[in-house]
Amino acid sequence: MKVLVAGAGPTGLTAALELARRGAELRIVEKRPDPSPFSRAVGITRGSMEILRPSGVAEALMAEAVTFSAIAFHVGARPIAHLPMDFDDRSRIWGLPQDRTEAHLAQALRRHGVEVEYGTPVTKVAQDERGVTVRTASDEDRADLLIGADGVGSTVREALGLDFPGYELPETWSIADVESAAWPDPTAFHGYLLPQGAVCVVVPLGPSRFRIIASQPDALAALPVPMQVDATHRAGTFHISVRQVRDYAQGRVFLAGDAAHCHSPVGGRGMNLGIADAADLAARIVEGRTDGYAAARHAASARIMTATERARRLLQGGPLRRGLATSVLRLAAAVPPVGRAFVHRFVGG
Repeated sequence: MKVLVAGAGPTGLTAALELARRGAELRIVEKRPDPSPFSRAVGITRGSMEILRPSGVAEALMAEAVTFSAIAFHVGARPIAHLPMDFDDRSRIWGLPQDRTEAHLAQALRRHGVEVEYGTPVTKVAQDERGVTVRTASDEDRADLLIGADGVGSTVREALGLDFPGYELPETWSIADVESAAWPDPTAFHGYLLPQGAVCVVVPLGPSRFRIIASQPDALAALPVPMQVDATHRAGTFHISVRQVRDYAQGRVFLAGDAAHCHSPVGGRGMNLGIADAADLAARIVEGRTDGYAAARHAASARIMTATERARRLLQGGPLRRGLATSVLRLAAAVPPVGRAFVHRFVGG
């Protein structure tokens, strides 16, 4: 059986790697001309590490990533809760720029003799009872199955004519990846609740590298505490969509990762959800039981998207919701069993 994977982000690379290590014939194509230089997603959960352990990628990621020591919440600049994140295996989460995660996945895939074909966008998809015909910018290929892991603007999803129902949040969000040798808490995740429902977070990416995300147009300006910036790797704005395709599969074509679902970065679950999609699908393909994939992953994604939106609305809500959020956070900091349960729910993987 031959599988063609469209998209070489974490989802597509995981699908290809899991198929390759199980002996499947495959090809992976990517419309970008080169590997992405951007960090994008940064948090890697325990669940993702367990998925990537058999391929050897987990050990490589852990060796390079920052292990979060704690999660701290603030109202403005004032601390209100500090919760440890290293009290057991379930509480751990790692921070690493997405481009480095992709590099480790691609390197492991290369060890199985498979290279990503960059600069090869999918332009047309047609399927019949015997297989899928995929046209790219350079050729036409035939495969038994196609995995569309080609992101929010998925060409594969559009070729299937599938809707992507949902909504877009009204705010302009922003991001800044910076170097700051003087930042005083380099292994803790910091969340700041700002006036008018705004939020800002600081996520460790390396010994002196950090990701700042804010629900305002300028992430660094939104940060309510001083940060000495030594260098800026990337800065920009973005909008958040909350969407999920109704059917993750149509005939011999399957969708995974952002091609099937997208949501806010609260909780850092997007990349991990895509990795879980990919591993589940790869195992089902090899075992010949793909019929259950669409229902299983739609349900899993819907649960996470609901929880993510509930948390975002609580953190970004009006005075009553904000009051509830701060009360919960203070309780979690004051009562260790509550704090541990909160961290397990936050990490979620």
